[in-house]
Amino acid sequence: MKNNYSMIIVLGIFSIVAAFLLSMTYQGTKDKIEEAYRQELIKALNIILPPHDNQPDKDTINIDDKTVYVAKKDGKLVGIAFKTLSSKGYSGDIDVLVGVETNNRIYGIEILRHAETPGLGSKIESDKFKQSFKGLTASDKIAVKKDGGIIDQFSGATISPRAVCEAVSNGIKFAENVLKNPQVIGGNK
Repeated sequence: MKNNYSMIIVLGIFSIVAAFLLSMTYQGTKDKIEEAYRQELIKALNIILPPHDNQPDKDTINIDDKTVYVAKKDGKLVGIAFKTLSSKGYSGDIDVLVGVETNNRIYGIEILRHAETPGLGSKIESDKFKQSFKGLTASDKIAVKKDGGIIDQFSGATISPRAVCEAVSNGIKFAENVLKNPQVIGGNK
């Protein structure tokens, strides 16, 4: 019985030391990880927003529980960006960052996160696919051609492009509502 207590004590001490070391590692890397995520976001925002001279990752507002990144040039609103999601991807959620100009046209999209099949569904990350959304508005049929839309799907992979189209379509409708009232985001049309 005495042997069992000593094993419990040793295991308890080991657990406390391991928890302490894990906590210290987290504290030491937390800021670096957050900064890496911020740099990825800045890179994506610079791709999907019109030319701007502010810091859209810091110039944000919250509308309908969505963070809206505001892009300005010489103090005037030039576009907004926001994250949108589709849960209808082949392998789960697809997070998309959508940039919209003040004329309600998509300036660009970036795929932030997905778990689609490499070499097939992952083609949603290709520049050619992402560029097919540039210039579209809420009145365009943002859907894959198989569903009567204007976006090309890939051979053998319709689910992933369909999910991106859903996310972008919902996103552009959200942007249109936000941009109807530019004073809400402190911009000028």
